[in-house]
Amino acid sequence: MRAWLKRGAAAPGGRRGKWLVLLIWLLAAMALGALAGKLGEVHDTSANAFLPRGAESARVNTELERFRTDELMPAVAVYSTDGAVDAAVRAKVESDRAAFAKVAAGGERVPPAVLSEDGKALMVVVPLPGEEQKVLADKVKELRGIADAQAPPGLDTRVGGPAASTADAFTVFGSLDATLMMATGLIVVVLLLLTYRSPVLWVFPAIAVAFASVLTQAGTYLLAKYAGLQVDPQSSGVLMVLVFGVGTDYALLLIARYREELHRREDRHVAMKAALRRSGPAVLASAGTVAVGLACLGFADINSSRSMGLVGVIGVVCGYLAMVTILPALLVIAGRWVFWPLVPRYGTAPKAARPLWSRIGNAVAARPRRSWIGSLVVTGALAFAALGLDMGLSQSNWFQTKPESVVAQERLSAHFPSGSADPAVIVVKTPEAAGVRAAAAATEGVVEVRTTATAPEGGLTQLSAVLAGTPDSAAAKDTVRELRENLEGTGALVGGTAAQTVDKEAATARDLKVVVPLVLFVVLLVLIWLLRALVAPLVLLATVVVSFGAALGASNLIFENLMGYAGVDWSVPLLGFVFLVALGIDYNIFLMHRVKEETARHGHTQGVLIGLSSTGGVITSAGLVLAATFGVFAGLPLVAMAQMGFVVCIGVLIDTFLVRTVLVPALALDLGPRFWAPGSLSRHRAAEPPAPPAPAAERELENV
Repeated sequence: MRAWLKRGAAAPGGRRGKWLVLLIWLLAAMALGALAGKLGEVHDTSANAFLPRGAESARVNTELERFRTDELMPAVAVYSTDGAVDAAVRAKVESDRAAFAKVAAGGERVPPAVLSEDGKALMVVVPLPGEEQKVLADKVKELRGIADAQAPPGLDTRVGGPAASTADAFTVFGSLDATLMMATGLIVVVLLLLTYRSPVLWVFPAIAVAFASVLTQAGTYLLAKYAGLQVDPQSSGVLMVLVFGVGTDYALLLIARYREELHRREDRHVAMKAALRRSGPAVLASAGTVAVGLACLGFADINSSRSMGLVGVIGVVCGYLAMVTILPALLVIAGRWVFWPLVPRYGTAPKAARPLWSRIGNAVAARPRRSWIGSLVVTGALAFAALGLDMGLSQSNWFQTKPESVVAQERLSAHFPSGSADPAVIVVKTPEAAGVRAAAAATEGVVEVRTTATAPEGGLTQLSAVLAGTPDSAAAKDTVRELRENLEGTGALVGGTAAQTVDKEAATARDLKVVVPLVLFVVLLVLIWLLRALVAPLVLLATVVVSFGAALGASNLIFENLMGYAGVDWSVPLLGFVFLVALGIDYNIFLMHRVKEETARHGHTQGVLIGLSSTGGVITSAGLVLAATFGVFAGLPLVAMAQMGFVVCIGVLIDTFLVRTVLVPALALDLGPRFWAPGSLSRHRAAEPPAPPAPAAERELENV
């Protein structure tokens, strides 16, 4: 079996194997191409997709299905003026109300307009069909057109409410995948051109990433369609960025090793097999670490976090398969000329490592302890800024530019009880409804409680509780907690926007306690397996945690002082940690795999310096590519995704230029051979001449 696996791994570099690999990928792309375009059809955009599994608010959403055969979602038109509402405004509102009736869900009545207590605003609630988001978005657009038309001077018209919020989110997510793909692809192409300084070579990683993207999207679609995999628009968008980022990273590492081997071997097929053999374990360990780290999100309570982790695993696996199969096959088929104008010639010495990396290595080696202490001071100072994180974003701060639904909510809060447009929902057994209604009305922070509907089957009654605070405010969350406490023992369930926020915050705190230690543990096991040591994996894992703290602190400073964000979304610490640990450990794996190889030949000190100088360029390029791909998120309209992308981008840059370049080598040099304890390298002599190549092994490789 082991021999069969070795032959399979070397197939992309074989004289016949390269054509077989190309044929398989072409057939797969043609067969799966149509499915890849259907990923959007299986997006789960329901409210429960972003809630914790089993949460009370999610159970309310499920119970609400019993109250209607057609799902309804209210849109709220708010008309506000600086002065009192006059006859012209009332006439406009009544005219619009008649027009709204033609847009509302069939058979549903549009209630009369409600006048605010200050007499300066009117509110009209329009029930809309909420089953299909595209239909809902079109309906909201039509409502807004009606409200804007022929408005009297001084009248401000806005359409908000849950229906409008959902429609605005759909509009944002509708173009998200295409925007991310185009922006990420452009950035990757530019960086590959700068890295290789070749007008040709960049095409091959780009083609391999394209193949990986088709396989990823088609595989995700099939698993969502037939295996119950949950996919939401947010995880779908991150998926493609992840494929571009990690796929390009693996391509950079493989191509760098292939270039080295072309200088040593005349036959490019033999050179590629050697490159796959020597870089394969590092790439496999890297992909395995990222995949296992993301898979740990499967233990999260929040559905969207779990979706992002499991979907991300598919992207990493597909990216890895493409980079170790179709990319080597394409490079070998094309020949040496793909490196033009810097074509590697057989028998010539590989280009020497850039003096920059040698100078950095020598500077670190001169004072290793001072170097790692200085690095910890810098990262620690940045991490200290994370202590001031203001967690949580209100609905008005979800978007970088306020959509109309948010502005409408602000207008409603200024003239009506803040929760009027989006009340808390209580579901209770009908015999208990009267008592629950009285208890809810007596709760502090509840303005009004009314019976909304009775389920035709199941004996349930739905109550609506208007809260004094806006649905995602601290006051509303406190009211929900008190409501649940007062209604305990009655069997009543409390849901709605405020309750969902409470449940998400509690689940996020739980997920941090469960997922973070799990990720650290599984990544540690992978590092122990790869390095055959214990001290080195512990040190590497600690440096990545330090990098995350520094990234979170640096990002918080930028969020507050440059971007003006009101807070940090609850999902950012968990997702940022998982992505940074899983992806950041990549560069330590790339570095230490080479250091381990060189240490066996030259001793510990020289092994660290040679490993740093020989991998410095390629790892830095990989870090820049990955940071740039996640940096694309910073321009997205959703603040939570922008913040997560920014944290990962900053973290990768810190890891690339400080942690991997200075901190890790300095710690390795200061610890000496103990760095590899208790493995065999810890007993290796400090200085040893290069080991001569084994002729038998070289002949065996040439014969592969």
